[in-house]
Amino acid sequence: MAALFATRLRRLRLNAGLTQTQLGRRAHTHPTRINQLERTTGAKPTLELTRVLDKAVGADELLIELWPYIQQEVFPYWSRAVMEWLERATNIRQYAGSTMPGLLQTEGFARALLSLGRTLESAEQLEERVTARLGRQVRLYQEDGPKLWAVIDESVLMRPVGDADEMHGQLAWLVEAARHPRITLQVLPFSSGGHSLMGRSLTLARLPNGAESAYVEVADFGQLFDEPAEVATYSVTYDQLRALSLPPSTSLDLIRSVMEGTHHAERIPSRPERRRLAQVQLQQSGGWRVRRGLGRPHRPGPRA
Repeated sequence: MAALFATRLRRLRLNAGLTQTQLGRRAHTHPTRINQLERTTGAKPTLELTRVLDKAVGADELLIELWPYIQQEVFPYWSRAVMEWLERATNIRQYAGSTMPGLLQTEGFARALLSLGRTLESAEQLEERVTARLGRQVRLYQEDGPKLWAVIDESVLMRPVGDADEMHGQLAWLVEAARHPRITLQVLPFSSGGHSLMGRSLTLARLPNGAESAYVEVADFGQLFDEPAEVATYSVTYDQLRALSLPPSTSLDLIRSVMEGTHHAERIPSRPERRRLAQVQLQQSGGWRVRRGLGRPHRPGPRA
């Protein structure tokens, strides 16, 4: 339905003799928004925007009639093109900055994560989304499946989703999946500092014909790039993140430590921990003097 909306909008715009820029002005929105709607790469159109566009291109409420069906789709339409694109990819590179890569999620983790979706409307829709997500993983393990190189931010490993058993199972599955000859995992540690994709996730994919595309996702929407210059820029960015990441073997050790509860990321100590630390410091030599306000103990200077 989103593709039908996009096709109709473009045809009506052209029949009206309008460029994307001109239509954007009439609809009081940016031309990029019109481009996203016509390419199904942006967020869903609001009813208000749909009404304005319908009037601007003389659609006689055709676009308004399509709007409810777009809202009912199992997945946001800006992600459907990406799903179809990944189905044909021979090589996939991902940076997961907010959650586990969809191709590596367990059923329990996927259900817990998708149940938090803002656009989720029913239990039936949740099961449809879980089934669709797991179904896309099948090709990854087929004989002619794609190569997958995933860089996972350390914060993704540290943030629990679902109950403890689901999170433990997800981490264990990452370690198991990394044994597959076509799957490589790396962890981008906190110690690497800031980078240009903070707050976003990135997927790069190469199709059988050699064409490459980049998909950048943030919060509730994403955008697909297929212009060679733009894809090349994101490819360089990905290589930089990969260089900042831990080696694959060290990354798996870190994942195991999180799974076993022995990993301690950089964090602010809790109040009880700070209290215990203060007690230890006070018990050290000279600590009682500091506590009683007597200052540091006098240290005699060297004899003449």
